Amino acid sequence: MTNPASPHELLTRQAARSGEKPLLILPQKVADLWDLGQSAWSYRQALDAVETLAGRYRKAGYSLGHRVALLLENRPDHFFHWLALNSLGVSIVPVNPDYKADELHYLLEHSESAALVAVESRHGHVRDVAAGLGVPLVGPDLDDLPQVAAAGDTLTGPLAGETLGRECAVIYTSGTTGRPKGCLLSNAYFLAWGEWYTAQTGAISLREGVERLMTPLPTFHVNAMGNSFMGMLACGGAQVIIDRFHPRDWWESAAETGATCFHYLGVMPAILLEIPPSDLDRAHGLRFGLGGGVHPDHHGVFEARFGVPLLEGWAMTEGGGAALLCAADEPRHVGQRCLGRWSRPGPGIDIRIVDDEGRDCEDGTPGEFLVRAAGDDSRRAMFSGYLKNETATREVWKDGYLNTGDIMRRDADGSLYFVDRKKNIIRRSGENIAAVEVEGAIAAHADVGQVAAVAVLEPLRGEEVLAVVVPRSGVEPGAELARALFDHAAARLTYYKVPGYVVFLDALPTTSTQKVRKQDLGVVATDPMAARHSFDFREHKQRLRLKG
Repeated sequence: MTNPASPHELLTRQAARSGEKPLLILPQKVADLWDLGQSAWSYRQALDAVETLAGRYRKAGYSLGHRVALLLENRPDHFFHWLALNSLGVSIVPVNPDYKADELHYLLEHSESAALVAVESRHGHVRDVAAGLGVPLVGPDLDDLPQVAAAGDTLTGPLAGETLGRECAVIYTSGTTGRPKGCLLSNAYFLAWGEWYTAQTGAISLREGVERLMTPLPTFHVNAMGNSFMGMLACGGAQVIIDRFHPRDWWESAAETGATCFHYLGVMPAILLEIPPSDLDRAHGLRFGLGGGVHPDHHGVFEARFGVPLLEGWAMTEGGGAALLCAADEPRHVGQRCLGRWSRPGPGIDIRIVDDEGRDCEDGTPGEFLVRAAGDDSRRAMFSGYLKNETATREVWKDGYLNTGDIMRRDADGSLYFVDRKKNIIRRSGENIAAVEVEGAIAAHADVGQVAAVAVLEPLRGEEVLAVVVPRSGVEPGAELARALFDHAAARLTYYKVPGYVVFLDALPTTSTQKVRKQDLGVVATDPMAARHSFDFREHKQRLRLKG
């Protein structure tokens, strides 16, 4: 039998093999929160739901070349709609529920989405934007789904060819300049996540039809759809869905659902360690956690207390499962940000670590990490490019390698260690934030002359956003202006992008061509509250998150 050519085809095959086994499991409190009426779906039930939705989309005219935006939070409906559309050759565009109007407008317009499918509770937040663009807004049941015009040549052209190479999703990821870029992800891209996961050995080895992977990570990121869901689908396991990370009942939910593994961001272990010890600390069946960014000081402490190894990994949306790294085999070098050996099971890769001149670094010397698929097709199962941005696609694939922008070093035994990021990206609690996007929002305020957004180290969340502002001539810096800028940004950006600190300076350091020299803001970024006019908005930012 040939290998499946799409996620939908893989679901169909697994439903035939494991029809009554669970594919999706929810803690009861999450099922109640969403008023779903059930807390688990078998492979057969999932396939039935997918086929019902596919019939409704097909009747409305959706076919190869269309894109549909999905704002379905972490709910099972997200996966059902995705696979239903995938069966028709339709690509999905996952939507961050926290997007402000301007961010949503850009995503819908740039992706040319033919419809927006959203949970009813979100309709009030998105109706005006969708209506302004003429994009139909419908609920998950698709009762009001209107007929759609045939897809134009601009969409069908790049999708011609074998099913494996067809566009499956467009996921938007922050870049170093301008608006977020839409990563074009094929069927082969998603299948490679499952190929990687099922090939692994050691602590991360998956057991066919047994594993239950718990993840609170959002479906608008590639981890939940790719690494988590495709990994479980490929091994006949189940995805345990959490609406969002709830630290106080994390271990209780793991026990209730029978979870055997989980995915994490670096901030999660830090928060779990803050909870007082209890009998729940080891009352679970978790064999491992896979993630990235755990603080070195927390790594060993977490494993000793909870009895679960944290397997540090590395991935980026552009590389997907075809370029995934993980420290699954010993020695894992706990607490050293080790990502394991680059030569490992799964899709083969070639790597380089290079200096600023593109020369290969010796072992032990940090440099930029470059990666490509091994063999004749260097881009096999990686992203297909950036939507409507050939220039950025060529730049990231310079010299035949995916230029990751991450700094790593390799030791003599082939182990890789994460050092730093070369990109102008602020990474807060696992979210990539483009500094230029923050700067654009703040610069739109009438009282701002100049602004630079930079990262500040933050023990709990890794990094926090610092906005360094030069007020417009004649405007006095102070608490009132700082709060006005915070509120101005909060009205235009998702909460995690809003500055946690605002600092006013008389001038920004610049080059001879008047470009801001952010590296010369290091003193401010090291201790932002030491500046004369400095304001800490981290608590206000947390309140924004809680308000949703």
